[in-house]
Amino acid sequence: MGQRPAEPKGERKFLPILDRFILGQMVGPFFFGMMAFTVILVAGGLLFKLADLVIQRGVPLWTVTRLFVYSLPGVIVLTIPMSCLLSSLLGFGGMSANSELVALKSSGISFGRIARPVVIASIFISMTAFMINETIVPLSERAAANVLRYEVFNNTPPLFKERVFVRDESEGVLRRVLYIGKLSPNSGEMSDILLQEFSNGKISNIISAPRAEWRNGAWIMYNGRVFEVRADNSVALLFDFDKQTLNIASAPDELDLKSNDPSEMSLSELRATIKSAEIQGNDTNSLRMTMHLRIAIPWASVVLALVGASVGSRPQRSSSGIGLGLSVIIVFCYYVIMSMFKAFGEAAYIPVTTAAWAPNAIFLVIGAILAKRANRLG
Repeated sequence: MGQRPAEPKGERKFLPILDRFILGQMVGPFFFGMMAFTVILVAGGLLFKLADLVIQRGVPLWTVTRLFVYSLPGVIVLTIPMSCLLSSLLGFGGMSANSELVALKSSGISFGRIARPVVIASIFISMTAFMINETIVPLSERAAANVLRYEVFNNTPPLFKERVFVRDESEGVLRRVLYIGKLSPNSGEMSDILLQEFSNGKISNIISAPRAEWRNGAWIMYNGRVFEVRADNSVALLFDFDKQTLNIASAPDELDLKSNDPSEMSLSELRATIKSAEIQGNDTNSLRMTMHLRIAIPWASVVLALVGASVGSRPQRSSSGIGLGLSVIIVFCYYVIMSMFKAFGEAAYIPVTTAAWAPNAIFLVIGAILAKRANRLG
């Protein structure tokens, strides 16, 4: 009788051991997928662009290498959902081929319980991918843009830039937000200007003008309006003007350097850009689509991991080649659907939120259906 307490102790350890065993099947395929899909994406486009810089423009190899490194974080974020799919597909495929899944189901463990550690792990992976997208990717994109501007194109400004967004901060306090519909650094002109001035963290004044010119070291706006934002957030017109100096001292080329592309912005910067563009009356579908996809794509790791686990649990022979090929097909279908909905959202055929999250919803439903089938003993 004194030896019986050892059995409950072993039972309490069974579930953690099961989780560790299942996740152990995923680790190798996950990192294999990271490398494989990164190579596929890099070889599919980035290497050709870099080779063109070396051959056609004579760009030094060290500069091209840095461009390659700076481009990697954005590529890795895209490969993380693909790797989750491949790891779950190969991991469950291996357990199915070795009859381990059948043994677990025969012992009364449901497929939902077997897949639970994979789903939980993919949630943490999704959060990690989101944080990378919010912190490292914008910095790396800016670094790549600076290398292209200063070292590849010799600081030659573009003919014009659209939807320029510039934040003016002092000692960490936001002072102004400038939105420019179109900026021409070479000619020193800009159009569709909207300047928001802040006081104590709140918008105090809004200045809008259809155009401005860089003259004698200052920006001169024409035919604009000045609005006051009151404490109740209502907006009142203060006065119209024919000509007024814009309270921004940056020259055209400096504004070009300070401006950020949407890929170089954080979510908070994207929201501020969208708000500025909406006040100006400009179309924001593309920007809002970018913002929602910034959140939706990392969470594709969860739904694709569920799909991979469900597909991999079918009776089959273990083959990493077949698993990789099947993963490529599923990922291709996912991104085709995502591209289609993105086009619909940007064209305002469907709401942007629906367009951004529809691919995840579709594959979540597919994964749930496949998981229900996989729950059968087989």
